[in-house]
Amino acid sequence: MRKEKEIGICIGDATPVEVIFVSKELPKFGEYVILEYNDMKILGMISHLVVKNPSLNGDIFDPNEIEKILEYEKTSNFILAKVRLLGDVTNMRMPRIPPPPGTKVYRAGKDVLKKIFSTGHIKIGKLVHGDEDIDVYIDAQKMVCRHLAILAITGSGKSNTVCVISEELSKKLNGTVLIFDMHSEYVRTEFTKKKVIEPKINPMYLSFDELKILLKIDEKAYVQERILREAYNEVKRKHGYINLREICNYLEKTLIKATSDEKRARIAVLSKLEDFIDRYKTIMDEHCKRIVEEIEAGYVNVIDLGEVDENVADVIVSHSLRNILNERKNRSTLPPIFCVIEEAHILAPKDDNTLSKYWISRIAREGRKFGIGICLVSQRPKGLDPNALSQCNNMIIMRLVEPSDQKHVQHASERLSDDLLVHLPSLNIGEAVVLGLMIKVPALVRIYKYNKKAFGSDPDIIEEWKIFEKRRIEEKKNEIEKIKELNELYGF
Repeated sequence: MRKEKEIGICIGDATPVEVIFVSKELPKFGEYVILEYNDMKILGMISHLVVKNPSLNGDIFDPNEIEKILEYEKTSNFILAKVRLLGDVTNMRMPRIPPPPGTKVYRAGKDVLKKIFSTGHIKIGKLVHGDEDIDVYIDAQKMVCRHLAILAITGSGKSNTVCVISEELSKKLNGTVLIFDMHSEYVRTEFTKKKVIEPKINPMYLSFDELKILLKIDEKAYVQERILREAYNEVKRKHGYINLREICNYLEKTLIKATSDEKRARIAVLSKLEDFIDRYKTIMDEHCKRIVEEIEAGYVNVIDLGEVDENVADVIVSHSLRNILNERKNRSTLPPIFCVIEEAHILAPKDDNTLSKYWISRIAREGRKFGIGICLVSQRPKGLDPNALSQCNNMIIMRLVEPSDQKHVQHASERLSDDLLVHLPSLNIGEAVVLGLMIKVPALVRIYKYNKKAFGSDPDIIEEWKIFEKRRIEEKKNEIEKIKELNELYGF
């Protein structure tokens, strides 16, 4: 006897990609169904639902008339459902012929769904619809090599998703993860294996472009750029490495022979360099190791960028990615690595050039060959570089409300169909559309809750107001007491 429950019958025109069926039972968007025809067993996903009543076709506007019709036709409602065909359940190949009218539609059984969603390396959640026992696995090989984007509005569960994936990679596969933590969220997260890396750079390993960005020398400041390059190259030629103080010394010595215009430019570069050394002395350390040497294999490595500004974060991220790519190209002791870029729209913006944007795009193109994966995390997809985003062949898309964000994501991913796109604003916290090479078919997934540490949540504003008010009253009380003591002391 058939285990799956019949829920409808196909009607009208169909294609090898899409079919409509009519049902008396209301199915759910994202639910999986089975269609059997031509000796095939085809899996489909319900992508659109409409409830209709032939007697209430939109031409009747009298409430009394509607009530009379409903009184006599209580069971005349029916459901039209659109199904996107996903492939044969045995090999996931798309059918070449459409299902004929009259083909019965069955709800996909647990055995079929488990077979489809249990093939993968790491577990990230459960199917939103269907049996609660269906765990969703993803292929870590294809996720890392083909890159990932996690996109959603603030508060939808992006950070939680990063934690679930990072924990699974490090704990289950001994995978190496590097998170660029823009808001110090992951520093406070209790991963099973975690290493926090200070945002420090040894200036010995700074490239010229990185130094130019740090000194805020604009691209149009040709003379200043030439002077800095001259000093940079001379110090590197003389010492074999970069020393910021030596660059200052070189600029001071060359002031004597410089013309008046040249002298002003050299003084400007020298001033910027001295100001930088003083301002960023906390992140520049001539004795620290290179960041790539700090990375612990098999751990979730977190670079804490919460206390630095965007320019410094840009340099640290680009510096790290540049060195990671070089190390992996040279087949060093650095293992394959999955790099998580938080606030990707800041580091790889659509309409601006940053050092990070260059290296993110380069790794997105070349990283697969060298075992480097990129994960772009953003709440503003429309502000994210489309070239970098289009290189992400896997996506976890949570709630997105703004149409421009949705369209930007769809433009970057041919796998995000219109029917999935229209449902993105209605996703609940923690729910996501998961699609790409890392999963056999698109899925609506409820991502597991990572409970080892509270992070990324909104502060308790009401409680903080109470604490501040209590503190203010206490301070006022102490101030009055001090005034009384002074009055008593001096006899006022």
